[in-house]
Amino acid sequence: MLSSTRSSARRLPSLARSLTTDSTTTSTTHQTLPPPPPLSKQETSKPRQSRLYPRPRPAIPHHRQALPTLPPTFGRNQVLPVPDSTRALLEDIVGSFNAPIRYAFAYGSGVFDQAGYEKQKSKDDRPMLDFIFAVTHSDHWHSINMQQHPGHYPLHARALGSSFVSKVQEMGPGLWFNTFVPMKGVNIKYGVTTVDTLCADLLNWRTLYLAGRMHKPLRIIKDDARVRLTQQVNLTSALRTALLMLPESFTQRELFAAIAGISYSGDPRMVLPAENRGKVENMVSRQEGQFRELYWRLAQGLPGVQWSVSSTKVEQDTSPHARAAHLKKLPEELLKHVHERAEGRGPPREADESAYWLRVAGDKDLPAILNSEISKIVRYPATVQSLKGIVSAGMAKSTRYSVAKVSKWWKGTSFS
Repeated sequence: MLSSTRSSARRLPSLARSLTTDSTTTSTTHQTLPPPPPLSKQETSKPRQSRLYPRPRPAIPHHRQALPTLPPTFGRNQVLPVPDSTRALLEDIVGSFNAPIRYAFAYGSGVFDQAGYEKQKSKDDRPMLDFIFAVTHSDHWHSINMQQHPGHYPLHARALGSSFVSKVQEMGPGLWFNTFVPMKGVNIKYGVTTVDTLCADLLNWRTLYLAGRMHKPLRIIKDDARVRLTQQVNLTSALRTALLMLPESFTQRELFAAIAGISYSGDPRMVLPAENRGKVENMVSRQEGQFRELYWRLAQGLPGVQWSVSSTKVEQDTSPHARAAHLKKLPEELLKHVHERAEGRGPPREADESAYWLRVAGDKDLPAILNSEISKIVRYPATVQSLKGIVSAGMAKSTRYSVAKVSKWWKGTSFS
């Protein structure tokens, strides 16, 4: 039996070879067999599903709807002209940074004229150029900038690295300032923030530090659609707030002074000799045309506001219904403060919302309430940012900056 099994095993390979030879021989001597039929459409398009072999992704990706773009003329009131020499200098300075900047603007007396600076035309007395840079990732940005411009940062910041700088930046209003930086023959100060932080403040007035600066004339150097959209909301919010604090009839200069004063309300620098107390008036008196460019078109879209193209006089409807329309659309942080003040002064909002808004809007103390609550919003972030200046600038530059501010305050009061 064992011998028969072995002989069968020896015959298996030969049988396999013979079958292979027969099939090959047959295929060469007889007509070639047709190829097998193709797989059915169902088999190729719908493979069997299982946990190990899930349905493959389609070869052609799904087409996503394109993000909407702003109309070319949207926010044109934000684009304020400056002399060609100033524009070229500002663009040259911003273009010299290797780190990516999404949105950049310049502001202050170094860009637009202010009263009190007529006699300060020497190189040493020229106002410092102020910039704000909005970036995507602050840690990454500071890392690149430290390699290109290490001298812009104090020694301890360079030693601790970009992660330390970005963490300090997040405190308070979310800015890191490098000051007394010589570039292109002038001294500059630039603050770095993120686009997210900037847009949040423009929409909600969480700190009013960035939003307040952008209530006033500025020169956009690098634009961003998202920031331009939220800045338009910010400008409209400033206009509504100023209207609620003004009477039925007033001049455009009074309107601009109310808008410019929003960010200085509650700022501790206005109490100390660190800012000229006549700064708002000095600014508005020389920048009335730029303020009008920012706000005139926006006012035409607000209900109850009459401000003709050839007039400097503004009139508004001060009825509770008209003021309630402005009040409802104030930024979230300011509205929260107003609601807290309104509690206990009448029926709650939940009882009758329409009656609630009319009651708050018709309150004769509303202008004082708005001014008081704006001061509360501004005070803490502005104080934190002032204290951060010691860390971001270092003791030497911080002292130099404080002395320059006091000198600026003294000259401003002398020339006013």
